[in-house]
Amino acid sequence: MSDLLRLAEEIAREAGDMLLAKRPTMSEEVATKSSPTDVVTALDTASEELIRARVKEARPGDRVLGEEGGEEGGEEGGDSGVRWIVDPVDGTVNFLYGLPEWAVSIAVEVDGEIVAGVVNVPPRGEVFTAARGEGAWLGGERLRCNTGVPLSRALVATGFGYLRERRAVQAQVLASVLPRVRDIRRGGSCAIDICSVASGRVDAYYERGTNYWDFAAAGLVATEAGARIGGLNGRPYSVEFGMCAGASLYDELHDLLVTLAPERDS
Repeated sequence: MSDLLRLAEEIAREAGDMLLAKRPTMSEEVATKSSPTDVVTALDTASEELIRARVKEARPGDRVLGEEGGEEGGEEGGDSGVRWIVDPVDGTVNFLYGLPEWAVSIAVEVDGEIVAGVVNVPPRGEVFTAARGEGAWLGGERLRCNTGVPLSRALVATGFGYLRERRAVQAQVLASVLPRVRDIRRGGSCAIDICSVASGRVDAYYERGTNYWDFAAAGLVATEAGARIGGLNGRPYSVEFGMCAGASLYDELHDLLVTLAPERDS
């Protein structure tokens, strides 16, 4: 695991340095994916290509699942049992606008279990790392999520989907959550929001519609920091719905969200 984590961190740092260097001169032309608000830049693609190339150089038998390029197997169909889960720029809209809340996220699975995760936030110069059973770290500081926070005093992060109908529902859910908590934060990067739970910068996070590459690395950072992640009614964290918080707050927030049916789109 230490070798995989070390390699993931090296690659995430290299991709982040490239993005920081090239962003000021990038073309303002962007493509869209699922909706006009779901954007992708040429540097998203360049970042993923860099990450894939570095993984292939170091570990040609591994598989890679990336947001922009889908899944590719190892050379000549080999399968080492290791898969890399890559979000080359989590928070692309922030990246496009020059806001600092974006990250390079890389997780490593071995036989289907995430064993290492790195979330590099280049504008802040912060790199979150975690290895299964070895804790979560920000630089040389071991991370611990906040504990003992009641729902009424919780600072809760969330995000919104790309489809208009889904956003309308998410606004309704938010309107019901807001009076019950200390305040709400909307940063624009799932990976950073979950790492913020891990580091105690927020108390909880929930969102509908995030993909595996958005939360894979950060989810390990959070659980290694003592947080709990999952979906509603005992289901795992998934694209349908996910939330993250310390144990007691998790239960309180979950019970509130269940009554609001946040998995619906209308």
